Parts: sequence; structure tokens; C-alpha cells
Amino acid sequence: MEHKSRNGRLKDGRRFRDYLKEQLKDPAVREAYEEEGLFVELAIQIGQLRQRRGLSQRALAKRLQTSQQTISRLESPRNGSLSLRTLVKLAHALGKEVKVQFV
Repeated sequence: MEHKSRNGRLKDGRRFRDYLKEQLKDPAVREAYEEEGLFVELAIQIGQLRQRRGLSQRALAKRLQTSQQTISRLESPRNGSLSLRTLVKLAHALGKEVKVQFV
């Protein structure tokens, strides 16, 4: 992947938005991009729910009988590996339910 220069454009002068639009024409790239977006959204939701409940990462970890580091990893947009079982456990610990549907 090309890197952005200081003026917000790629080194070849294109805007990143245009580059991304071009890359997303490839079905494999689009699928990977959408999958990654799902993991980022879930990580953000986990952190927001925990904070709304007034819980620290350590307190949530205690509820789940795991480590604070595990909670930190689950809240990281770079995680990319959440199981449905883990999501259900998290939801219960946060007083929520998980709804999975195909659209």
C-alpha cells in the first residue's frame, strides 16, 4: 500500500479516498475491508458499553474471570478475532444481549 505524504495525498498525488474507492472495486479487497470494519465497530461498542456501565477494564475482567489485558485486547480495533461465545459472555456481563443477523 502506498503511503500518504504530508499534504494528505498519496506519493503519486492521488487522494486516499480515490485510491480506496479504486481498491474496493476488487471483491477480495472489499470483503476484507468490510470484515475489518465489523471488528472495529464491535471493539468500539465494547469499550463504550463498559464505560456507560461505569466499569473499569479491571472490573469487567473480574466479572468475566479474565485479565484486564484480555479486556484491553477485546476493545482494541486491531483485535480482529472475536468469537460469538466471547461476545455473548461480554454482553451478559454488561447487561446486554447479542443479536446476530444476516443482511
